[in-house]
Amino acid sequence: MPDVSVVIPLLNEAESLPELNDWIFRVAKEHDLDVNVMYVDDGSTDESWSVINGLADNNNRVKAIRFRRNHGKSAALNAGFREVDGEVVITMDADLQDSPDEIPELRKMIVEDGFDLVSGWKQKRYDPLSKTIPTKLFNWATRKISGIHLHDFNCGLKAYNNEVVKNIEVYGELHRYIPFLARNAGFTKIGEKVVQHRARKYGSTKFGLERFVNGFLDLVTLAFVSRFSKRPMHFFGGLGTLMFLFGFISALLIGIGKLYAVSQNVKAILVTDNPWFYISLISMVLGTQLFLTGFLAEIMVRNSQRKADYTIGDTCNL
Repeated sequence: MPDVSVVIPLLNEAESLPELNDWIFRVAKEHDLDVNVMYVDDGSTDESWSVINGLADNNNRVKAIRFRRNHGKSAALNAGFREVDGEVVITMDADLQDSPDEIPELRKMIVEDGFDLVSGWKQKRYDPLSKTIPTKLFNWATRKISGIHLHDFNCGLKAYNNEVVKNIEVYGELHRYIPFLARNAGFTKIGEKVVQHRARKYGSTKFGLERFVNGFLDLVTLAFVSRFSKRPMHFFGGLGTLMFLFGFISALLIGIGKLYAVSQNVKAILVTDNPWFYISLISMVLGTQLFLTGFLAEIMVRNSQRKADYTIGDTCNL
C-alpha cells in the first residue's frame, strides 16, 4: 500500500500538469514517501489527456481516468476515491494554487495525530473581493448549519484516511461539503491546517459566482437529507399530521360555532362564506398530501439504491 495517493480532478489544465507532477514527486523523494498520483480528467477539451498519458508513460506511479464528458468535480473525486489505494489520500486542484509541499505534514496529521480528515485553510488568499467575500459568507453559513467548525470548507487541498474515502459518496456538487459527508458517515475526527494559497499561474478559473447560490442550495439539501434521508416519514408525516389537525380542528370549531348560532337563533354567516373554512379545508388537503409523500418516500428509501451518474471513457495504468 502506498504511503500517499494524490487525487487530482482537472478540466483543461494541460499547461500546469507537467510542473505539478514534477513538484509532487520531488516532494515525495525529499521526504522518502511512496506516492502515486491519480488524475481524473473531467472531459477536458484541450491537450490535458495527451499530457497525462505522457506523464504516465514516464512514471508508473501515475494513473488516470478520463470521463467521456464533463460531469463536475464531485463525480471526478468520487471516481478517484474508488480507485486509489494509498494509506492516506490527498486531494488537490490541478491549477498550481495548492502546494504539494503541504503533503508530508498533511499525511503526518492523519497517520500520527489520528485525524480522519484534515481540511486545508487558505488563510491568506490571492483572490479578488468578488470571490473572497462570498466565500466567507458561504463558510459562515456552512459552519452554522453543519456544526463543523472549519474556516474553509471548499479548499481543494484535503487529506483523508483511506477508510474515509471508501465510505463516502460524493455526487452532484457536494465536493464542497466532504467534511459534512464524512461526519455523517461516522468519521468525527476532523481537523484543519493552514495551507499556502498560490496565485493562478496558467489558464482561468472554471467556477463562476453561481456556485455560491448552488452551494447554499446544496447545503440546505444536505442538511435535510442527512437528518431525514433514512426517515422521511418523520418530516413529511409529522408536518402533514400537524397541518391536518390544524385544518380539522379549525373546521370543527367553525361547525360548532355555526350550530351554536342556529340553536340560539343568532344570525351567522354561511360556513361557505367564512374564509377560515377554506383555509381549514386546504390545510387538511395539504396535510394529507404531505403524509402520503412521507409514506411513499419511506417506501422508496427502503427499496432504492443510488447509482453513479457518470461514465468512464479511458484509463491508464489501472
